[in-house]
Amino acid sequence: MIRRLKHLALVATVALAAAAPARAEDPFIILQSTTSTEQSGLFKHILPLFKAKTGIDVRVVAVGTGQALKNAERGDGDVVLVHAKAAEEKFVADGFGVKRIEVMYNDFIIVGPDADPAKVAGSKDVVDALKKIAAAKAPFASRGDDSGTHKAELDLWKAAGIDIKTAGADWYRSTGSGMGPTLNTASGMNAYVLTDRGTWLSFKNRGSLKIAVEGDKRLFNQYGVMLVNPEKHKHVKAKEGQAFIDWLTGAEGQNAIRSYKIEGEQLFFPNAPGAEMKKAG
Repeated sequence: MIRRLKHLALVATVALAAAAPARAEDPFIILQSTTSTEQSGLFKHILPLFKAKTGIDVRVVAVGTGQALKNAERGDGDVVLVHAKAAEEKFVADGFGVKRIEVMYNDFIIVGPDADPAKVAGSKDVVDALKKIAAAKAPFASRGDDSGTHKAELDLWKAAGIDIKTAGADWYRSTGSGMGPTLNTASGMNAYVLTDRGTWLSFKNRGSLKIAVEGDKRLFNQYGVMLVNPEKHKHVKAKEGQAFIDWLTGAEGQNAIRSYKIEGEQLFFPNAPGAEMKKAG
């Protein structure tokens, strides 16, 4: 009898707990984005400012651009912030994103060992530099992860007329990793590598690596932001996601991006529509 009374008391306690209203969780969104924006430290700088303004927490999934877009296509996220314009436009055209808005830019650079076996240091012609790296069979580390950086790298090899799958068998190393780990690999191998400038400026384990190629207009690196289409995935937090996009492309967000610097050097340059007006204001 006592055992039965205890059992009934336990059942009643569980029922009361289930019936009690759950504590409201702070509102949040999931942002599918890139390792370059995460590992550069940008999000640690700007996201607390957004939360202080709105109370909305932003939970970042940092992967390559290709994977970020695939995740968002499945509905695993509310907002996407990546850097591969053609893939972003296709994402919107296929109905997975509502609208693509440009947010900011920086540039890619090629860094390489101080010994510079391919003799490309100081070059402003990235295609010519890649031809020299291939001719010298100098070690080259690639992300190999379908990221925005990897897509840009493959486009540059194509512009150089080099089929990396056949030509790079002896000297081309694909890491399948993010920008930080790939830079670590390049540092350990004394290899050349294409990286975004933001991650490079925040990278500490440089070893003998230094900037070898920069300044070519083909190294321009644009970022875009998109709301995941709530008509495709009903659970998308459209209101909170749009609030983040509006803040990011508005005066406060653009100024937050502009103010992020490492040792006095600006990592990203805001260029959302009207960005110059926002700066002046």
